Amino acid sequence: MKCVIIDDEPLAVELLEDFVRKVDSLELISTFNNAIDAVSFINQNNVDLIFLDIQMPHFSGIDFLNTIEKKPLVIFTTAFSDYAVEGFNLGAVDYLVKPIPFHRFLKSVVRAQQILNPSTAIQAISENTTAPELEQDFMFVRAEYENVKMNFSDILFIEGLKDYVKIYTTDNKFTLTLISLIKLENLLSSKGFSRIHRSYIINIKHVKSIQKNKVLISDKRIPISESYKNAFFERINL
Repeated sequence: MKCVIIDDEPLAVELLEDFVRKVDSLELISTFNNAIDAVSFINQNNVDLIFLDIQMPHFSGIDFLNTIEKKPLVIFTTAFSDYAVEGFNLGAVDYLVKPIPFHRFLKSVVRAQQILNPSTAIQAISENTTAPELEQDFMFVRAEYENVKMNFSDILFIEGLKDYVKIYTTDNKFTLTLISLIKLENLLSSKGFSRIHRSYIINIKHVKSIQKNKVLISDKRIPISESYKNAFFERINL
């Protein structure tokens, strides 16, 4: 993955440069000490991943992300954890709090590679790097006027409704949030979830039975479309 580092702290840039050198699948193509200088470069070059500081003078990482035309994958880096929810709501791959340990950096890189190229993500990591820690088992979603924490194990299935999705949970409730189904698919595909229809993502662990072209979860029969059927059946060994 071609990556860029944007951070106003020279020591933070040096640390990330060192981390990048340890991962064979990463290629550092540029660094910037302010976000303003990086805007035109990102818009004019092919960049897969940005390590982006949030708090920078005059032009924050969030301002930068809202300005650029091309949207590479982003891993936020910051000394403050207060922006974590906002970072995830902007579609960030991960959120790293300084000082950043290498195993957390590597975990974020694996996650980015799973999104960019799921089939080669694990092989792309250098053999001499340290194995990442377990992936987190929750996410935050925006619902009305608050950010709600949702444990992956509590999600039954997700239904797409144009720009919104309904996330149905084990307490027989649902949460309506503004996010694309494809973004959730990228996030959840490695967490035991499967896309079985253009409008549905399901949590495989909650499937009670499979009946022809439908799955039964709780009391809901969810259709399996032909375009997703083979991949789903292969995944569950049918």
